[in-house]
Amino acid sequence: MPLTFTLDPAVTPALRDGLLDLWTDVSNAGGAVGYVPPVTREEIRPALVQHFASMAEGRVKLLVGHDEEGRVAATAFLTYNTHHLMTHWLWLYTVMVHPRHQGKGYGRDLLGAAADAVRRMDGIEAIRLTCRGGLGLERFYASCGYKEVGRIPGAIRVAPGDDRDDVIMLLPLA
Repeated sequence: MPLTFTLDPAVTPALRDGLLDLWTDVSNAGGAVGYVPPVTREEIRPALVQHFASMAEGRVKLLVGHDEEGRVAATAFLTYNTHHLMTHWLWLYTVMVHPRHQGKGYGRDLLGAAADAVRRMDGIEAIRLTCRGGLGLERFYASCGYKEVGRIPGAIRVAPGDDRDDVIMLLPLA
């Protein structure tokens, strides 16, 4: 069953709780979304509140995928550039698919929905993202059309003695 995607849904308590659950579950399953397991909803809450504040200021858009039961199953945040020489591309952040839905093609669907949403935005020509090296994420993003355009060795410290590359990927939309 495909996910239903919504760009900029109303921020309700149900959405907030669904996003917190998703982010916590993805993190605790080893997902590279800013945390190292174990993590709690309360540890993630400040980052989500920061995203909501950026959304209210018009700097960030939220793309949410709901499953057939109406639960938050996937998400990505689209962040506009504030530098006046870089407003022709935006960032894709915190790309997540719930572990119970992985392996169903929903990650590819999420990236496709994000690209479709961005194509409808005036003046945006590309999507840029970064991912944590060492997990094969760059191969997944490449299979979705993204190109590796840079790599910073050891930029992400997962734990003492466990540094990972920060891989920069770009999807031209033209």
